[in-house]
Amino acid sequence: MLATSSLSVTLVSLSHPSSLPPSSNSTSKALHNSSNPINRRHLITTLTISISITIPFAQPNSLAPLALPVADARGLFQMPPFRLTNRYFLVRAGESEYESLGIINTNPVAKTSVDNGLLEKGKKQIVRAAFELKAMGACEKGCWIWPSITQRAYQAAEIIASVNGVSRSYIVPEYSFLDARGLGAFEGKNLESVSEVYASDSISTTIKPPPIDDGTPNESVADVFVRATQLMSILETQYSGDTVIIVSPDSDNFTILQAGLVGLELRRHRDLSFAPGEVRFVDTNSIPTYKQPASAVYKCFNPPNCN
Repeated sequence: MLATSSLSVTLVSLSHPSSLPPSSNSTSKALHNSSNPINRRHLITTLTISISITIPFAQPNSLAPLALPVADARGLFQMPPFRLTNRYFLVRAGESEYESLGIINTNPVAKTSVDNGLLEKGKKQIVRAAFELKAMGACEKGCWIWPSITQRAYQAAEIIASVNGVSRSYIVPEYSFLDARGLGAFEGKNLESVSEVYASDSISTTIKPPPIDDGTPNESVADVFVRATQLMSILETQYSGDTVIIVSPDSDNFTILQAGLVGLELRRHRDLSFAPGEVRFVDTNSIPTYKQPASAVYKCFNPPNCN
C-alpha cells in the first residue's frame, strides 16, 4: 500500500507587519516603519517554510521491490519490436535506367541524378503499386509517404500520392536512412556480381563489400540494419496510429528492415527480396519458415542479430 505525498508551504506575508513574529523593539519598529527597507536578516526570519513529504513504501516486513509504473518509452525502438504504433507499407521504387542496363549504381552522390529516375517501365510498375495500395485501403484515412530522396524513389512517392489522393505536403523525403545499400568496389559492375555480396551476407552480417575511393560506401548487413532501426525509431516516435508508406530505391533496405521487424535472422534477409514496384504490408506476425544453415557452424541464438 502506498501512502500519498503532501507538500505544504507556509509563507508569512511581508505586506502585513502585524503578522510578523515577535522580535526586539528596534526590529519591530523598523519593520512597522514603511519608509525603512526590509533588510536581509528580517526577511529570513519572517519566512517560514514547512515541507512534509511522505515517499511511497512497501508493506511492512516485505522485501519485494517497489512495483512502480514503468514509462512507455516509445523512442527506444528495438528489433524485433514488441509492438508497432503505426501501420506500414513497404514499396520498392520502379526500375531506373541503371537497373535496366544491369549496372550497379549505389553511390549517393548520383542519387538525385536524372539517370536515377524512373524509366517508362518503372513508372508503370509504380502506377500498379499505387493502385494496389488503394485497393488495400492504405490511405483511406490518410497516410504519410516517406521516400528516399533518390530520384526514382521520390518520383514513385509522387505517383503514389496522386493515385491515392494524398497531398504533396504529406510526402516526407528521407535524406540518408533510406539510401540504397552501398556496395563499394562493386559500383559500376554488372548486377550479376552482386551474388558475391549475398554469399558473404549468408556467412556473417558484418562482412563488408571491398572498399572503393570514389565515395561509394561499402556497407555490411549490420550497417544497413543500424540505419533501418534508426528510421523506424523516428517513425514510431513521430507518429501514432498513422499509416506510413516507405519507398526505397533498392531491395536490401527492405529485406534487412523486414527481417529485423519479424525476427528473422539477418543472414537470411535475401529470402525476403523485393522486385521493382513491389508492395508489401508489414505484418510482424509473419515469420518465414526457418531454414537450417548449410553448415552447423553458423547458428543463430538471438535473431535477427546473428554473426
